[in-house]
Amino acid sequence: MSGLDTRVVHAGRDDFRALGVHTPPLDRSTTYPLTSLASGTEDIDELAAGGHPVSSSVYSRLYNPTVARWESAVASLEHADEAIAFGSGMAAVTAALLAAGAAGHHVVALRPLYGGTDHLLTSGLLGTRTTWTTADHVADAIEQDTALVVMETPSNPTLSLVDIAAVVEQAGEVPVLVDNTFATPILQRPLDHGATWSLHSATKALGGHGDVMAGVIACDADRARTLRQVRIGTGAVLDPQAAYLLHRSLSTLALRVRAAQGNATELAARLVDHPDVVRVCHPSLPSSDPHGLVGRQMDGPGGILAFEVAGGLSVAGRVMETVELITPAVSLGSTDTLIEHPAGLTHRIVASEAQTSGGITPGLLRVSAGIEDVEDLWKDLDQAIGVAASG
Repeated sequence: MSGLDTRVVHAGRDDFRALGVHTPPLDRSTTYPLTSLASGTEDIDELAAGGHPVSSSVYSRLYNPTVARWESAVASLEHADEAIAFGSGMAAVTAALLAAGAAGHHVVALRPLYGGTDHLLTSGLLGTRTTWTTADHVADAIEQDTALVVMETPSNPTLSLVDIAAVVEQAGEVPVLVDNTFATPILQRPLDHGATWSLHSATKALGGHGDVMAGVIACDADRARTLRQVRIGTGAVLDPQAAYLLHRSLSTLALRVRAAQGNATELAARLVDHPDVVRVCHPSLPSSDPHGLVGRQMDGPGGILAFEVAGGLSVAGRVMETVELITPAVSLGSTDTLIEHPAGLTHRIVASEAQTSGGITPGLLRVSAGIEDVEDLWKDLDQAIGVAASG
């Protein structure tokens, strides 16, 4: 299978015909029968080393077939050897830091990042020491004990784009983690540009329906083994019911991403001309893509946008309170459109000076476009901004 649209439908289904099933089977077993003590011991040794079972999964914390099928599908989409699933996006971030040996060592990170990732790095909860820098000064920030470079493109919440290959070149031998949540594998495959890990909060577009929480990391086979060891040791496993829902949703991922992208692009174009809007962030706009990464690194601008209203915090709050069709809520990537206030919600735990330097202003709102009729979305957004601006 080479076509992306074919792979989103068929990836991870290689054994369906042999099993005699048409939809992803759901295996909820917590423990598995052993054919013998010797075979069970062999499986334990292989699983403890981060590998795959030989004859039995033994125990679901170690390996689950439903989870493994979805992982193989994500790996196919990301052009990776393997993918490792976790119980949440933040569990995946934590596992990557541990697998990279970043706990107790130095990390270089680019802002803005998702607020939870920013907080984990800044707080030092894992013993990390973080240097925050910009895309063109990564090489200057590398130290002798630097274990990882962390970046996100498009960034949350300002949609700024970072040249992955340029960062990888500056990082040298230091591995690079790219949060690919906003783009999804439909629009961007970071490993193709030299990244070490491509990470997703699968709660977002990969799940796509607001009913599952998960994280996943795509990488090479050696690093996958280390990530599995971390997952086994920390218990940060993905529930098989969640994996079932994620695999179910994967077949529509390309359709959903492209529909949301069309809506976001149209809304961004209209917001640029809105009298009560002072800034619009979306990679379809030249101001958001000064280096021409859309078409070179990304296959499209994506379904997330942000805009800043005149009047700051009070007006932004009223916009959220006034929308009727659009849902005021955090998260993104669902079939319905969501709007949230980064400074007060998703990035509330980021230091105020870091918010300011990252372009996260009191008047900034982030919109995750859904797949509704764009005219209905625009009517709702336009009226909400108008009401909010009039006080």
